[in-house]
Amino acid sequence: METTRYNRQIILPEVGTEGQAKLLQAKVLLAGAGGLGATVLPYLVAAGVGEIGLIDDDIVAISNLQRQVIYKTSSVGETKVIEAQKMALALNPDIKINIYNEKLTSKNAISLFENYDIVVDATDNLSTKYLINDASIVTKTPFVYGSVFKFEGQVSVFNYQNGPSYRCLFPNKSQETKNCNESGVLGTSVGLIGMLQANEVLKMILGIGEVLSGELLVYNLLTNDQQKYSFSKSDVKVMSVLDFEEKYNNFIEEISAFEALELANSPEVFFLDVRNFDETPQINLPNSIQIPLDYLEKELSQLDSNLALIVFCQSGIRSKKAVELLRKYDFKNVKSIIGGAIAIEKINKETVAVF
Repeated sequence: METTRYNRQIILPEVGTEGQAKLLQAKVLLAGAGGLGATVLPYLVAAGVGEIGLIDDDIVAISNLQRQVIYKTSSVGETKVIEAQKMALALNPDIKINIYNEKLTSKNAISLFENYDIVVDATDNLSTKYLINDASIVTKTPFVYGSVFKFEGQVSVFNYQNGPSYRCLFPNKSQETKNCNESGVLGTSVGLIGMLQANEVLKMILGIGEVLSGELLVYNLLTNDQQKYSFSKSDVKVMSVLDFEEKYNNFIEEISAFEALELANSPEVFFLDVRNFDETPQINLPNSIQIPLDYLEKELSQLDSNLALIVFCQSGIRSKKAVELLRKYDFKNVKSIIGGAIAIEKINKETVAVF
């Protein structure tokens, strides 16, 4: 075991060479390579966590760079997990980074979790958090929760040593939630919460300190106030993960017109216009094709299921139906543009007006 790299933590009595050996033997899965994941990852890598998995199906957009600081401007349009892996191995080539360029679903969650000691929730939607919770209970894998809304963040640890789960604290899934794309966020917010998550992971591996099991830490970045709220394990039943997608995860992933246009020149992104041929305004995008919704099922051979598909219609209604159809035929990375061609045209006009 190399000691020079980790000298400053090895000299801590709570770590030592024995603790460093525990870190090198540990396996941690990061669910998400966005703001939280991009903060957690480098600290686990630098600390010498021996094997790290990273699952995300997204592509780097220029608006990500304000808070997802492991990516460079040259990474825009590239696959997040691949860029994250490059960063991690450049920082510490002695560890193993497993990447999964796919979405976390009920079909792959259990098989993935079984290979790791801890799961870190770095996602930004509730459906996936419930999925992570239920799969972690089935596989007896603790998970470190993190969430950010505007200037407030939350951190907790669920399913740790048979402790309370996410459903004990949040038994019911609310449909009224917003992510940072809709509500806005400072980069320091996800940076701070992500570091707190990384800290919980290291404490669990090393067996030191007090783990946030049965406690929710809430931090306000504007006032620097923080509170801890205790909660107990309840009798809330865990949903069968195999049924999860049908009952809880039937949501359509959406992307704003602004974010979509940022990806217009990426070779890994393909745009699908499902409007009828006589509809206006005309939208001309590179790497695009127009297939009216009524003909889509018969023309699927024209689409590459390995690419990220961004679908739009006139206002964002038919594109959701198109996404449902594509997912039925195993297109995994598909998003609908909010507001459709109308929103795209509005942004194009505003851009022209600026210049």
